[in-house]
Amino acid sequence: EKQTEDNSSPECSEPGTMDLKFTSSRKYISISVPSKSQAMSPHIKSVDDVVVLGMNLSKFSKPTQFFICVSGVFMFYLIYGYLQELIFSVEGFKPFGWYLTLVQFGFYSIFGLIELQLIQDKRRRIPGKTYMMIAFLTVGTMGLSNTSLGYLNYPTQVIFKCCKLIPVMIGGVFIQGKRYNIVDVSAALCMSLGLIWFTLADSTVAPNFNFTGPRGVVLISLALCADAVIGNVQEKAMKLHNGSNSEMVLYSYSIGFVYILFGLTCTSGLSPAVTFCSKHPVQTYGYAFLFSLTGYFGISFVLALIKIFGALLAVT
Repeated sequence: EKQTEDNSSPECSEPGTMDLKFTSSRKYISISVPSKSQAMSPHIKSVDDVVVLGMNLSKFSKPTQFFICVSGVFMFYLIYGYLQELIFSVEGFKPFGWYLTLVQFGFYSIFGLIELQLIQDKRRRIPGKTYMMIAFLTVGTMGLSNTSLGYLNYPTQVIFKCCKLIPVMIGGVFIQGKRYNIVDVSAALCMSLGLIWFTLADSTVAPNFNFTGPRGVVLISLALCADAVIGNVQEKAMKLHNGSNSEMVLYSYSIGFVYILFGLTCTSGLSPAVTFCSKHPVQTYGYAFLFSLTGYFGISFVLALIKIFGALLAVT
């Protein structure tokens, strides 16, 4: 569709650009969306600059890129895991795992929008349909993972997550058409079993299944299935369209926020969670802010790993 003459007004400076007024001093928060005639398109296939939290990794060698990304993942997700369990240790919070995910998605969307304003290229390169699918999978993996902590302790959740390599490999075969040899498959199986054995060997860590039914096991298993798909879909989309980390986070988590908000509203789960958290703002919203901040930093390094090295190596 061609632009009409009305677009000559000051508020429509570029085709397909949505400008949101930020302050009265004519500053704007802009999110640029390509028009239909500008294909969000599969013609961009190269992996150009990879920027993580303002740091351009492309100028480093591959081993250095790998070391930086892995260091970021370990540092931020150790803090993330600690804060996640700390929030669920608040008396009475366990039924509100989905509300925590809603708050987390809200913070991620804000952080992604802020980071997007700091980079020059604000175009959305990845199609909206892809983001809707990624958002659905992200809601599934994070919501189910958070909710499972109401039934499993954190070490037990870690034992299940040790098996993530295997579903990711299966997802790579079906989604991206990848092929793995017997050495790759054997290595993944050995690593998964080794990690489980290592976790169980710690005599101070007792897996807690809290069996009023296998609900926790089902929740974490479904989270792993969603996880297996999401990494491969993200890898394929980012390499095909060369989308940035901040773009991926902003659109997938903001759409996911709408999904969860709709779900909580329909199931009447929003009001009790808001009431509870308003009585304990520091232990809930305060911890959730730090939890989301470290998670955002962590996911930025994970997406960089996926973009440069692929989903399987990132999960490993």
